[in-house]
Amino acid sequence: MVSDQPLAERLADLESRKEEARNAGSERSVARQHEKGKMLARERIEYLLDPGSFHELDMLARHRAHEAGLDSRPYTDGVVTGWGTVDGRKIFLFSQDFTVMGGALGEVFAEKIHKVMDLAESVGAPMIGLNDGAGARIQEGVVSLDAYGGIFRRNVKASGVIPQISVILGPCAGGAVYSPAMTDFIFMVRERSHMFITGPDVVKTVTGEEVTLEQLGGAGSHSSKSGVATFVGEDEQSVLDEVKYLLSFLPANNLEEPPASAPTDDPMRLTPALSNIIPDSPNIPYDMVDIITEVMDDGEFLEYHAAWGRSIVCGFSRLDGKPVGVVGNQPKILAGVLDIESSEKAARFVRTCDAFNIPIITFVDVPGFLPGVDQEHGGIIRHGAKLLYAYCEASVPRMQVITRKAYGGAYVVMDSKSVGCDYSLAWPSAELAVMGPNGAVEILYRRELQAAADPEAKRAELVAAYTERNANPYIAAERGYVDDVIDPAETRVKLVAGLAMLASKREELPQRKHGNVPL
Repeated sequence: MVSDQPLAERLADLESRKEEARNAGSERSVARQHEKGKMLARERIEYLLDPGSFHELDMLARHRAHEAGLDSRPYTDGVVTGWGTVDGRKIFLFSQDFTVMGGALGEVFAEKIHKVMDLAESVGAPMIGLNDGAGARIQEGVVSLDAYGGIFRRNVKASGVIPQISVILGPCAGGAVYSPAMTDFIFMVRERSHMFITGPDVVKTVTGEEVTLEQLGGAGSHSSKSGVATFVGEDEQSVLDEVKYLLSFLPANNLEEPPASAPTDDPMRLTPALSNIIPDSPNIPYDMVDIITEVMDDGEFLEYHAAWGRSIVCGFSRLDGKPVGVVGNQPKILAGVLDIESSEKAARFVRTCDAFNIPIITFVDVPGFLPGVDQEHGGIIRHGAKLLYAYCEASVPRMQVITRKAYGGAYVVMDSKSVGCDYSLAWPSAELAVMGPNGAVEILYRRELQAAADPEAKRAELVAAYTERNANPYIAAERGYVDDVIDPAETRVKLVAGLAMLASKREELPQRKHGNVPL
């Protein structure tokens, strides 16, 4: 029987349902969210997206877990999904709603996320997850766990195909942390967001350790100790602003080029300030970020994992209006050595750039790998191999600038010509050698030093001779291991020219399922 209900009444009923969905959380839970200084799920979407661009999916979805004893059936089921634009570019997103059942994930909640993730991958647009939930919905039991598996599988399927960004804006615990962990970038809010497998109470019960929520899984811990958080902001607004900024460097998918913009900095601008940046003594540090910002357009540099693996610097910038990924040893932290953390950080960054067609520029000032029992037992061989593997695998345009030390295996790992760098430049201050002068003299001239009447004077003489002979870029230039030795003032001009030359680079990779990274 066809209802004779007038259309106007049906439309009123529809609007009533949608209004209920837009206000699915109770007044009390909404007030508590605001008291904590947190935005609501829809407020976050409105802040992130261009005004009026959001199109919601599954607004009227509700759980069907009647047997689980869940009497209340709010619309949206605790997560808002859909698509919109950021700076006019299409993105897909989900925003977990802590005011509805604590943002806990159940079957319908997960189905909504599965749907939006499938859409994002099929149309080739970035996927952003705004996470603020209590983990699996206990009442739905194993159904919730199975639903998480569907999210994880989609994270992996989309990896390297579309950019995936996780924004942690509240609690993220247990199995819920693994989806963000498999995405390309994780943002956290200081003092507001937390990630952990097991909470402080469980840790205390099992190990006896007393630890606060912030110490265990806060933004400070994950940005400086674990390397889980890529970017950290002081509040939700600054974090969402940073997400927008990051998107400006990324293509929509792996088949597109990164979004170029009209250059606002003269591509022929010389960089004379760089001629005075390297100290006279090879043992005095300087800040590699100063070199990067001097060379790149308008001093722009979005640093990646700024508080973790600090002996290497990674980040996004622009050169002649085109996005580039920048890697550079940081002489002011542990003299710029490669250690476990810095190797892993740079490897992840290089692979991310390669996946999304972002050219890589590497600034080299590396004295070697960090020695020590802890490093060896911690697997520096395996972790250093990750960075080597990442560079060897990368098929995007790759340019290298050797500013000072380039010693031993660490020089080879830092995108040398031998591992596939397309265009290698060196400054006159560059030192390409198997090891530093002091160490080399100790090995090569041990007998002479032992026999010398004045060992210290002899050592100084030999070190000076070795330095004059080897601590320069010219032997490498003679053999073509560097393509040119340049005045530091020409660095920007040369890199702009190199980037334009390499724009049409194509590399045929061998057919295989995938390589076996030394994880």
